[in-house]
Amino acid sequence: MKIKNIAIIAHVDHGKTTFVDQLLKKSGTFRENEQVATRVMDSNDIERERGITILAKTTSVHYDDYKINILDTPGHADFGGEVERIMNMVDGVMLLVDAYEGTMPQTRFVLKKALDAGVKPIVVINKVDKPTARVEKVLDEVIDLFIELGASEEQLDFKVAYVSALNGTASLDPDINTQTKNYDDIFKLIINEIPDPNVNVSGDLQFQPALLDYNEYVGRIGIGKIHSGHIKLNDMVSCVRLDGSIKQFRVQKLFGFDGLKRVEITEGEAGDIVAVAGLMDISVGETICNVGKEKALPILRIDEPTLKMTFMTNNSPFVGRDGKNVTARKIGERLYKEMQRDVSLKVEESGNESWIVAGRGELHLSILIENLRREGFELQVSKPEVIIKEIDGIKCEPYEDVQIEVNEDCVGSVIEALGLRGGKMDNMSNVNNLIRLNYTMPSRGLIGFNTNFMTLTKGYGILNHTFKEYLPIENINSTERKAGVLVATENGKATAYALGQLEDRGVMFIEPGTEVYEGMIVGECNRDNDLAVNVVKGKQLTNTRAAGSDHTVVLKRPRPLSLEVCLGYINNDELVEITPNNIRLRKLILNTEARKKFDAKK
Repeated sequence: MKIKNIAIIAHVDHGKTTFVDQLLKKSGTFRENEQVATRVMDSNDIERERGITILAKTTSVHYDDYKINILDTPGHADFGGEVERIMNMVDGVMLLVDAYEGTMPQTRFVLKKALDAGVKPIVVINKVDKPTARVEKVLDEVIDLFIELGASEEQLDFKVAYVSALNGTASLDPDINTQTKNYDDIFKLIINEIPDPNVNVSGDLQFQPALLDYNEYVGRIGIGKIHSGHIKLNDMVSCVRLDGSIKQFRVQKLFGFDGLKRVEITEGEAGDIVAVAGLMDISVGETICNVGKEKALPILRIDEPTLKMTFMTNNSPFVGRDGKNVTARKIGERLYKEMQRDVSLKVEESGNESWIVAGRGELHLSILIENLRREGFELQVSKPEVIIKEIDGIKCEPYEDVQIEVNEDCVGSVIEALGLRGGKMDNMSNVNNLIRLNYTMPSRGLIGFNTNFMTLTKGYGILNHTFKEYLPIENINSTERKAGVLVATENGKATAYALGQLEDRGVMFIEPGTEVYEGMIVGECNRDNDLAVNVVKGKQLTNTRAAGSDHTVVLKRPRPLSLEVCLGYINNDELVEITPNNIRLRKLILNTEARKKFDAKK
């Protein structure tokens, strides 16, 4: 059977996963009466809730005599390393661009990876059914981006398709009236335009994993393309490790991809994408060869982590109330297991029941925490910090490309806020009656900025950023929160009476009836110093009836706190306590007197 390998790449929310849904449906992969979810490739709960792709997924469809292997890739910068490695597995990409938004920071990022890898692009303008679609202008933006990124003449000679993935229509003509409920044109475009895999079927085996999965029974599973030769179940093979050493192992399991299913196979040949199990600690970029004929492929580059946090066992007074996994051993095992699957994650023990976990960004780490929470773990985490590197004897920190779109009335306050956080403006333009700002700024300045940004833009601003490079550290204003917090002094349940009396001191994070403990943060102070408050105090009851006693206390709504907001909100002397049912903010030192003494020493 003839094979085509393609990846679907795009900026966040430009419709990759919905487009893959349509490719699966229109190719007859599902039975007529089969119940299929929307965004079927987003298989885990968090992906479905947030509408984002976190892990690259492999699927395949059959069309005519071809098996088309399709890789749905993440759009977020935090998972950009996956996109880069996938380019090693495919011979072409379909670049999806939103017919209204046009080219965005991640469009540039993923396209650059594709052009650098020399794969053949097809451009797909998606969402052409939108009333605000500006198809021709967006196509001009795409051509400009190709030229700017140094595309070759061959790459510039790309074919364009126009689709509405949501409606399941497609056409090769920009006129929306030519859209049909048929994807034959798209499949023919893939078959005619995307080159066959450049492989050697009769050569010696060379297989290189570009992605990892993990299974309790067989350990790590390496997913990648067979570059040369054949691989068979139960064969003895050699693995050329990253350090050049060689380890032999037996192929215990071999999987292929058919539709959405991973199916066990007995043999794979050059050009196909397969998953291999048998070596417990197989790594991305290693090469599996025939025994005695070891010849390594070039090692794949893996993006280094840029952000780190300390994970700790929960030691608050409420430990063990919600979760079933609270011990250091359980948390440590789970973190190391995650490291087996996620090559961009680094975990090291830092003693005293804590671990330093390094990842690609706030989203990367917050999704790991959210997964742990849902699995019944209780833990505490510190404020995220950037990872400082020494390059040629100079201390450097990560910088990001930032693109912001805001209404005109918010521009001044956004520019001021970015300036305080070390941002340098590269460009300012007007796009669709919105002001588009392009900045280069330290990753440190972006920690916790999102909540502030949403407040400044009344929720209408769009903020995108992607890692650029390491540059020398510059002095920027501290990104610590300026406002103080209200900290509980007693254990117990918060009362409406106590909260009502504290309303003029700041904004509350809790409501009456919430259980609190000493040292727990219950609100934000309207001054820049912390304030110890008693939120469990009840009203003194007497037998004398007061004039206002029958009035109920009407309280303002407490401020909702999501996990991402909490991680960006805390200062260095605070922690986020995470349990399956609660997310709480707390001080590192819970005892009020001890904390006062510690602060006085500072």
